[in-house]
Amino acid sequence: MEATPRDRAVERLLRGLYSAMLYVLAPVTVYHLIWRGFRQAEYLERWGERYAAYRTPPLDGCIWVHAVSVGEVNAAAPLVNALLEERPDLRLLVTTITPTGSTRVRALWGDRVEHVYLPYDLSGAVRRFLAHFRPRLALVLETELWPNLLFCCRDHGVPAYLVNARLSERSLRGYRALRPLVGRALRTLAGVAAQSDADAGRFVLLGAHQEAVSVLGNLKFDIRIDGTARRTAAAFATHSGGRRAWIAASTHPEEEAAVIAMHRRLRARWPDLLLLWAPRHPERFRPVAQACVEAGWRVATRKLTQWPDGGDDVFVIDTLGELVHFYACAEVAFVGGSLQAVGGHNLLEPAALGVAVVTGPHLHNFADIAQRMDEAGALRIGADADAVVAELDALLGDEAARAAMVVEGQRLVKEGRGALALTLDMIRPALPPA
Repeated sequence: MEATPRDRAVERLLRGLYSAMLYVLAPVTVYHLIWRGFRQAEYLERWGERYAAYRTPPLDGCIWVHAVSVGEVNAAAPLVNALLEERPDLRLLVTTITPTGSTRVRALWGDRVEHVYLPYDLSGAVRRFLAHFRPRLALVLETELWPNLLFCCRDHGVPAYLVNARLSERSLRGYRALRPLVGRALRTLAGVAAQSDADAGRFVLLGAHQEAVSVLGNLKFDIRIDGTARRTAAAFATHSGGRRAWIAASTHPEEEAAVIAMHRRLRARWPDLLLLWAPRHPERFRPVAQACVEAGWRVATRKLTQWPDGGDDVFVIDTLGELVHFYACAEVAFVGGSLQAVGGHNLLEPAALGVAVVTGPHLHNFADIAQRMDEAGALRIGADADAVVAELDALLGDEAARAAMVVEGQRLVKEGRGALALTLDMIRPALPPA
């Protein structure tokens, strides 16, 4: 439906107010980069990309995929890999916002894809970005609803799709103040590939055209399990002397004291138990290792020693991109971001690798997956840290229960596949001719 003059006038007003607010706040972005840079030095680098100032020659068209950070890059991996295999004639651009996401892009694809940071949602920066890279198609992962980005894609004639799209009840409430603007931005999209019926309904409530929203499933189910995980598990068993292990994955700072308390309690029953610990953010690698030393434990790290030995109590995975392989080394996994209101992290990776999964109660970012795993008996959810460690303890002492969870988890992952094929079918008509 063609916009009326009144609709266009309202859109110009809302975009103008939004853009003016962002330009007023633009100096804050500099302080933000400096503040983050004290914790992670990479934030002090490549500032030009944050404002769409490039020294490289412009591209002559590309397929653009935006994935904000590590989790979204991993979710996008099946789609990017499929495009690289199916259409090697196309140039792919993958953008992120975080340095960890950037590192993950380079680890997965190296120079096979172009990569820069996505600029801030300043209208001028977005226009410069689009003019420089000239994308023929935009594929935005999950919940990156930046109004100027979507409006400028429409204005530049770039078909934009929201793929693997999710929108929690909490996020929907958070967009309430910007709903008149975000709803209009959503209506510029060529398609919304929602993860679930509930996500689809919330996107429609936010303003997306109902006919543009499809439920295609979750790309995270299309995870590829190659031989690297098996080789990692074999090498781990050799170096550690075949010791039993549990893993605390993607933990946040507020969960670290709880993980230390969990390990102390578990070792009271299993004295030889080894903890594999993978903090979510690189700036927490060293503090986590130091906290374990202060707890009286012998600590090994992936960077320093490569592998734990028979005398180590904790092994800190202080590298990016290897967590999924180290899941295969553990009997049971606690997935973090769930004991505080972060909303959880990917529960399918440990399930696919054959690990019993335990999590805390805060799962709003993975509500559909958590519900399906819980109903299938592939997930145990603790109401707090004490309940989580009780579940870990029970599973370590019950091999049959672990095995049953593994069977159900892997079955669920296998049956959930298919979002990749459906997403490719949706975007294929918008791809340039081979």
